[in-house]
Amino acid sequence: MTATPARPRLGGADLIFLALLVFVPATAVAAWLHAGTWVFVLAALALIPLARWIGTATEAVAGHLGPGLGGLLNATFGNAAELIIGIAALKAGQTAVVKASITGSILGNLLFVFGAAVLAAGLKEPRPRFNATAALSSSALMYLAVVALVMPDLFHVTLGASVTHLMRPLSLLVSVILVVLYALSLLFSVRTAHQLYEGADAVEAELESEGTRASKPWSLGVGITVLVVTTVATVVVSEMLVGSLEMVIEHWGLTPTFVGVIVIAVVGNAAEHSTAVLLALEKQLEVGVSICFESSKQIALLVAPVLVFLSGPLGHPITLEFSHLEVMSLALAVGATALVTLDGETHWLEGSMLIGVYAILALVFFFVP
Repeated sequence: MTATPARPRLGGADLIFLALLVFVPATAVAAWLHAGTWVFVLAALALIPLARWIGTATEAVAGHLGPGLGGLLNATFGNAAELIIGIAALKAGQTAVVKASITGSILGNLLFVFGAAVLAAGLKEPRPRFNATAALSSSALMYLAVVALVMPDLFHVTLGASVTHLMRPLSLLVSVILVVLYALSLLFSVRTAHQLYEGADAVEAELESEGTRASKPWSLGVGITVLVVTTVATVVVSEMLVGSLEMVIEHWGLTPTFVGVIVIAVVGNAAEHSTAVLLALEKQLEVGVSICFESSKQIALLVAPVLVFLSGPLGHPITLEFSHLEVMSLALAVGATALVTLDGETHWLEGSMLIGVYAILALVFFFVP
């Protein structure tokens, strides 16, 4: 089982995401015309299809490389859009937005997307089931990630300003531990977890078989070309998005925290979000749940540490010390999803409740001064 589940080839959805690529040149035109907040809006819309095609191209290339290298490629590019946006924001000195987007990506996947997938599946069948062992294993890793984010904040609060100079070294060391845990989770997924994830593997095999019958797989050359082009386009569009952030925050009266937790996080994960919900509507909640948890795990254990590592060379060092509100929100999200996944089955009301929790947190972040 690779690091991220294979996405089925959805012809209609692919056409929609292909059409949405029109926002890429539209963003360039808006930036050239100095169109103000329109640059932000168009760039946000452009990043949605770009993230989708990065994911699709990654899976196409990974399919030609075999389980080992393919899993590594999926692990590297699974959340490429969020990482690219984060690097662009770091270069611009938007450290508050970067840290908030990490929080928002995890909250969005665990509460909003997982909740929407459960709600969608519950509309199709009364008690949709999924692999509880796989979900709880991911929840355990998310618990470890929350510990890594809680302890720097607790360390600073407990000991006060006298340890401020230690926050950066502490964050670097904790980031190393997180990356090691992520590597171990990949090793576990590839070599150890087949018996635990038998249900998920069966669903993935069925999806792959249906996809092969439905359409011809991409060649390695096409996959690499699409991956390179979309990655470069994502870098350019991300720079435009971040360049218009200050104007958006000022004109719309938003805070950097809300922009990072809600806006940037939703934009960077929109493609994965839509896929998870579409799968749930097709009674394939198993893979939809895997997408939610794998994406959250990758953000917490890989993207966040990498951004901490890169922030120093980029001139705007950040730490893993998040605000009390962000830390508590993450703890609540992990706890809520763990409760829902305990028995391996769910219903539409549990999905509605998870979305409700996300809505409450979004409102709180909106009113953060």
